Amino acid sequence: MFIQSSHSIISFNKTNLLNLNYDQLQKLVVYYGEKPFRAEQIMKWIYHHFCTDFNKMSNLNKALQRKLNETSFISIPKFYKSQRSSDGTIKWLVEINSKLIETVYIPNRNRATLCISSQIGCALKCHFCATGKIGFKGNLQVSDIIGQLWYVSKLIHIENKIMYPKITNVVFMGMGEPLLNFKNVIIALEIMLHPFAFNLSKNRITVSTSGIVPAIDKLSNFIDVSLAISLHASNDALRNLLMPINKKYNITALLESVKRYLKKSTANKGRVTIEYVMLNDVNDELNHAKELVKLLHNIPNKVNLIPWNCFVGSQYTCSNLSKIEIFSKCLRKHGLISTIRKSRGADILGACGQLMGNNTI
Repeated sequence: MFIQSSHSIISFNKTNLLNLNYDQLQKLVVYYGEKPFRAEQIMKWIYHHFCTDFNKMSNLNKALQRKLNETSFISIPKFYKSQRSSDGTIKWLVEINSKLIETVYIPNRNRATLCISSQIGCALKCHFCATGKIGFKGNLQVSDIIGQLWYVSKLIHIENKIMYPKITNVVFMGMGEPLLNFKNVIIALEIMLHPFAFNLSKNRITVSTSGIVPAIDKLSNFIDVSLAISLHASNDALRNLLMPINKKYNITALLESVKRYLKKSTANKGRVTIEYVMLNDVNDELNHAKELVKLLHNIPNKVNLIPWNCFVGSQYTCSNLSKIEIFSKCLRKHGLISTIRKSRGADILGACGQLMGNNTI
């Protein structure tokens, strides 16, 4: 019945309630002999009031408070260092099992995006991504994933909201491949969407994947959120070189799975976001743009062109802005929606493709 936290030092047989979605929490309180509505009360205390002390949950009876203290706890990973970019972006180093992940908060006027991690490192080894260089170190628990949003939301909750816009969007674009940590990511998404928790819109949560085809098909059976595909190449030969996962799930298979997902999804206006990093003299020529048009002509989409962000040891350079604009203009000329992502947090190595953390504390 109890879900253990792999990095908890509190007790091996206590349940971290941040690992539970609403249905699981409801089953827990019923197991304790309480009415199901107690799950709503507890969830609101945790996510609306950021309360981690059962004794301060004043509308719970004493018997339930005692039972929760005996069997449960509320704990997030350790946020121990932050860096602030000149553009306002904030990056945190977060300790998980004596290793580090990174979480990035990106403010923009009256809204803000939180870029969260789903794994420690990444197994996919995309050549243009710093996270892939450190390899795979482990999956995050639900509490590790949801704890990133909980912690930053709490900071904003107690700070001046003019200084810190509330989190309006969450993107699974930090460290790791979300769909290779499927079960825990799904539960975290359910918590983010639930009205008794964060109550985020499915249009404002984006799961970005490098193309795990069976998991994309599975995703549509569990939840509906916005989908982003890290494509980054316009043909299989090039994508094989940049992204080894393409040798297992090629572009045709990937885009067919996207079509199947969009048949069920109403998030993001029924469109998929195509992410395409701009690598100088690699994938940024006009012929690549024209190939991309042909690939995407019958898929509702928006193409997000991402200027590549440098990191130590990489062989690549970023396409210059004029080349990126020509590429984007070609896509728009042929009827695609195309935007150029503004790089945020690059001066603190917090931009897209730069997250590495450290392997040891």
